[in-house]
Amino acid sequence: MAGKKAAELPRKVYETELLRLQTELVKLQEWVRATGARLVVIFEGRDAAGKGGTIKRVTEHLNPRIARIAALPKPTERERTQWYFQRYVEQLPAAGEIVLFDRSWYNRAGVEHVMGFCSKEEHQLFLRHCPIFERMLVESGILLRKYWFSVSDTEQQDRFRKRLEDPLRRWKLSPMDLESITHWEAYSRAKDEMLVHTDISDAPWYVVKSDDKRAARLNMIAHLLSTVPYHDVPPPVLELPERPAPTGYQRPPRDLQTYVPDHAASL
Repeated sequence: MAGKKAAELPRKVYETELLRLQTELVKLQEWVRATGARLVVIFEGRDAAGKGGTIKRVTEHLNPRIARIAALPKPTERERTQWYFQRYVEQLPAAGEIVLFDRSWYNRAGVEHVMGFCSKEEHQLFLRHCPIFERMLVESGILLRKYWFSVSDTEQQDRFRKRLEDPLRRWKLSPMDLESITHWEAYSRAKDEMLVHTDISDAPWYVVKSDDKRAARLNMIAHLLSTVPYHDVPPPVLELPERPAPTGYQRPPRDLQTYVPDHAASL
């Protein structure tokens, strides 16, 4: 019988610490921009493990021109004929960029393998090639961080149930997500095999316990910050200029433009 669910981290404590960590993330971003660093962060885990919510908090106050999310759809027919890692290579950062992979090349070790979307030979080839590929990334200077969000079966089902009942989050569920419930042990075995082959010293896996979503977000962000040797980059000195004196410009009549209806006034 499942034990009683532990209490979540208090919201006030969570929000205070999240704001502090997000401030540090902005400093990290400016360090990446100024130094030309390249940072890749991989988010993996079961469906409803909390990856998307954590990514949202990581990027909430960052510049989307510097920090972007790579969440690739299923491969096209053309991409299926490419080298497996090819379409992910296209997403890698240039100097001064951060890329967060909302799922990544590890699809082949998880859903593709469990659901039969790749052959056994393709799966085994991935497990052999992946460490080599990641060592190449690290040796080229990319900062690679890999996080596995670990959620219990009871918590996952509870989150699925809430999504089914919430019209704002219903879109997060797909038939494939629900089918994963019936393949829980297969996914567990696939994850264990993946870790055996790809938890390497050059690019280790970090497991995030995510039954408490608030704690998971704080723990992941704090850990990421602790692994990157960033420092404060002095911002440019900016001064708000004086508005110049008017030179006779006349605004066109308002009735020549179409305004959106004032919905707020009807509330």
